[in-house]
This record gives sequence, structure tokens and C-alpha cells, in this order.
Amino acid sequence: MSRGITTHVLDISSGRPAKDVHIALFRIQDGKSELLSSGATNSDGRLEGPLLSGEGYQAGVYELVFHIGDYFRGTGISLPEPAFLDQVPVRFGISATDVHYHVPLLVAPWGYNTYKGS
Repeated sequence: MSRGITTHVLDISSGRPAKDVHIALFRIQDGKSELLSSGATNSDGRLEGPLLSGEGYQAGVYELVFHIGDYFRGTGISLPEPAFLDQVPVRFGISATDVHYHVPLLVAPWGYNTYKGS
């Protein structure tokens, strides 16, 4: 796999990949967020390609924002208003630009987990 940033989302409450989750990637610099890319997951819970690769892939601080509340509402799950989890931000640092960063999200309406994948 080429170097870059990828993700996938698994709905651990149903045991399935999470389809149609909107995800946005931001670069955080000097206290400001810059939107770099966004997309929605496919039926396998993945985006069609990396959120960031090539020349734009640099060391720094990044944030993925997963729109989980919209996903669960779309599946028919009744959530309180406001939802306990609506947008899940995952902020992480990239120090080595010669490797690939995969940042998956395991999610349920009441909790989530993430890790540096491969």
C-alpha cells in the first residue's frame, strides 16, 4: 500500500461495516483547522481511496471527523436529542511520512474505539 491516510468504520452494535458514514479530514496548524478532503463510506465501511496521499501527505497534526449520529439515524436507530455521539473527532499526529497511516473507527451508539492500523 502506498503512503497516505485511510480509514474504515465498523458498526460493532450490528457486527457490520458502516455504510454511508460521512468523514472529513482536517489538518490542524496554529490552532486552525483546514479541511483537506471528505467522503462517505461504501458497503464495506471504507472510502474508495485514501483521504490524503501524494504531495499533500506531510508530518503534522490531523483530525478525522466521523458523522456517526447521522449514520445511526439512517439505520433507523432511535437516538436521544442531542445524541450521545454525533460527530466523533479523532485527532492524531503523523511523524513518519514514509509509512501509511490507517485510522479505523469501531463504533456503537454509546461508544467507540480507534487505533493505528496497518
